[in-house]
Amino acid sequence: MPLLTRISLLLAVTSLSSALIARPDFAREASKIEVLKASSPVLSERDDVPAGYYAPPYYPAPPGGWAPKWTASYAKAQAVVSQMTLAEKVNLTTGTGLLMGRCIGNTGSALRFGIPSLCLQDSALGIAATDNATAFPAGITTGATFNKALMYARGDAIGQEARGKGVHIQLGPAVGPIGRKPRGGRNWEGFGADPVLQAHGGAETVKGIQKNGVMATIKHLIGNEQEMYRMDLVPHGTLMKAISSNIDDRTLHELYTWPFADAVRAGVGAVMTSYNDINGSAASQNSKLINGFLKDELGFQGLVMTDWLAHIGGVSSALAGLDMSMPGDGVAPLIGASYWGYDLSIAVLNGTIPLSRLNDMVTRIVAAWYQLGQDKDRPEPNFSANTADATGPCYPGALFSPTCVVNEYVNVQSNHKIIARNVSREGVTLLKNTNKVLPLSTTGSFKVFGDGARVNPDGANACNQRSCNKGVLGMGWGSGTANYPYLDAPIDAIKRKASDVTYYSSNSFPGGLTATANDIAIVFVSSDSGENQYTVEGNNGDRSSSGLNLWYGGDDLIKNAAAKYSTVIVVVHTVGPVILENWIDLPSVKAVVFAHLPGQEAGDSLTDILFGDYSPSGHLPYSIIKKESDYPSSQNLMGFQFFQVQDTFSEGLYIDYRSLNKNKIVPRYAFGHGLTYTNFSRTPTISAVTALSSLPPARSAKGSTPVYTNAIPNPLEVAWPSGFDRIWRYLYPYVDNPTSISNSTAFVYPVGYQTTPQPDPAAGGDEGGNPALWDVMFRLSVTVTNIGSYAAKDVVQVYVQYPSDNPWDTPIIQLRSFEKTDTLAAGKSQTLSLDITRRDLSIWDVVRQNWVIPVSTSQPFKFWVGDSSANLTLACESISKTCSGGRTPPVV
Repeated sequence: MPLLTRISLLLAVTSLSSALIARPDFAREASKIEVLKASSPVLSERDDVPAGYYAPPYYPAPPGGWAPKWTASYAKAQAVVSQMTLAEKVNLTTGTGLLMGRCIGNTGSALRFGIPSLCLQDSALGIAATDNATAFPAGITTGATFNKALMYARGDAIGQEARGKGVHIQLGPAVGPIGRKPRGGRNWEGFGADPVLQAHGGAETVKGIQKNGVMATIKHLIGNEQEMYRMDLVPHGTLMKAISSNIDDRTLHELYTWPFADAVRAGVGAVMTSYNDINGSAASQNSKLINGFLKDELGFQGLVMTDWLAHIGGVSSALAGLDMSMPGDGVAPLIGASYWGYDLSIAVLNGTIPLSRLNDMVTRIVAAWYQLGQDKDRPEPNFSANTADATGPCYPGALFSPTCVVNEYVNVQSNHKIIARNVSREGVTLLKNTNKVLPLSTTGSFKVFGDGARVNPDGANACNQRSCNKGVLGMGWGSGTANYPYLDAPIDAIKRKASDVTYYSSNSFPGGLTATANDIAIVFVSSDSGENQYTVEGNNGDRSSSGLNLWYGGDDLIKNAAAKYSTVIVVVHTVGPVILENWIDLPSVKAVVFAHLPGQEAGDSLTDILFGDYSPSGHLPYSIIKKESDYPSSQNLMGFQFFQVQDTFSEGLYIDYRSLNKNKIVPRYAFGHGLTYTNFSRTPTISAVTALSSLPPARSAKGSTPVYTNAIPNPLEVAWPSGFDRIWRYLYPYVDNPTSISNSTAFVYPVGYQTTPQPDPAAGGDEGGNPALWDVMFRLSVTVTNIGSYAAKDVVQVYVQYPSDNPWDTPIIQLRSFEKTDTLAAGKSQTLSLDITRRDLSIWDVVRQNWVIPVSTSQPFKFWVGDSSANLTLACESISKTCSGGRTPPVV
């Protein structure tokens, strides 16, 4: 097909797409292709994945049901699935199509067994696209709390609200991206640029959500570290494939999949794959990733779904371990086409897809439904993600649709604003506080500058999925958002605290102001990002245009305020790190506060800190560098490449503080940094709990899994029911003339496909992997004492340094444990227990395909105890079992 014809076909098909589809600038990309075409008479199919990066085949898909905690649910599921028709099985695996139901995603049903159409709903910070629900702080703010109890409480509240709205599967939390690229658009949905911080944030959120009988979805598996070029453009494989994240095996295990293992161990019910390729193979049909890593090595028992419109193949994805297609559409949305649905029925009837694979797919879905207790009484969906009207089309994507009651306006907020405020407050991170200018007195004279102190004058929810940066920045943009039920603006909260307040809402510094010696300027600035379906101020999801700079001339606003006022406090609402160098050392800039993305409680949560009702206790979930070139070029955003962008993670394990430490680069503010209004002392002791050994104890064998007949079903099971009233564009399992289906045409299976089960991986054994990986090897007891005069909370962080004779290239230090104290009054103490597990000390051996501890008889592991990655002078050692302070820090 000629290239220009490809482009024309692409544009015609993508014009059918909704705003949910992320699209690059086609005109710009087409012009680049024409330049390439003119310069090269022969164009390869796509840019090759670099040597050494490979997605080996891993077949067949391992069946679920062997993990002990799921035994009862799988027994119930087996009893039901064994009685299902082919149509009922296919119905549960395939979404009904974009805009074909109340929720963001809707499956078919199996009503004979009481299984309704399952409602899948965004987002990672609340219930998206609806009313009367809480807009919680974003994941990055939650990570900044370093408070596991608050992570759980926020998840619990989200779960309560999801259940109240009738949601079966909540599409969160997000632990991918991890923040490899500081400019990455969706870093703010996760918990921070470290696998342990992400792991605790994700696992605690999963446990909180699922406590309420709502299935959590851990996402995005994996390597979705930038937004641009993330999607395979339709028609799939015709013009441009999704970006390929090329990740080596050790880095994949020790960094990017680390949080997913914790979520699986926590019992998560669903995993969502990413849009991108991994080592040249699409995440939604990457057999090594889904079958090998997730289902076999990690022992995942739940269901694997695509991201929205990321399903790019039918048989290929089923064999690779995919269990659910979302929202069900195939080559393009809203045309009634699917790679599964009726095509999945055909593929089973003609023998292309083994019936055993379909049985496992639907059994995983039904078992997860039982595991979360969704067979018991619960609300049906009572909202619409498509409209705020009370009535409207039952199926908005249909050409013709009946009318239904679609919104019942059920208020599910309860007292969750308290939890939201607590998270926002504890996430507030104080970076600088010269001469203890904070906390402020309510009797002060305050001049407040910047549009970011108020509510968007067009309305808090004026921009679809928050795709603008007007007013206070409470969340980024895209599908990871929620509607504000209200938005408490900082300027309103400041005025509730103090009477002498003057507000200038412009992002330009006003002229003609007269300052007095007692005036205090509070300047609000921001930096935004989001998902690729929107471009905001030239930023196509990633911070591609703004870089790590403040938006709307924020640097100039601060500098002008600093030139006029002797005391300036800077408040930053941001999706991630920003460069502060233009003004951070100005003598007038006395205090800098990162409020991150606070959600609906942006006002009181901030003034609680500014005016001293609470001491700040947030810590940076990423490093703040002095210039973008402080990170290697491999962590920059990738630009256009012909047919497929190759994003090679050549830096390996070295992202964020790990990279800075390796290259002896001092950040402006280090990962984990955060000041309080007091001071703490820390006194640790260490004890050995389990004897060190190089390899973990051998795993247990898998338990039994459900067994079904392998007989091809009666084709009439997917015949259209007599008198059935079809909804055009709705995706059904039914087939015209099913009795005519035969297996006369030989199917070409993927390279490496086999039906013989793989040997049990040594690193597996239960949910999350070998249970021995979580054996506690060392326990640190750290007594924290408030030696100042202000009641506050402290965060104790433990970083592991490997023995000096360790043969593997390993980051100098790695966060491995953290805990937060209760509020300690002056002079009070609390002892925290911080565990170091086998996995915390292990390295992934790519040859043995197992976790290995580099045990040394002469050189110790060192456990550095501090309150940031750069404030480490206190350490305990594994061999001597002693701890001492005043040591030379391990990093610059």
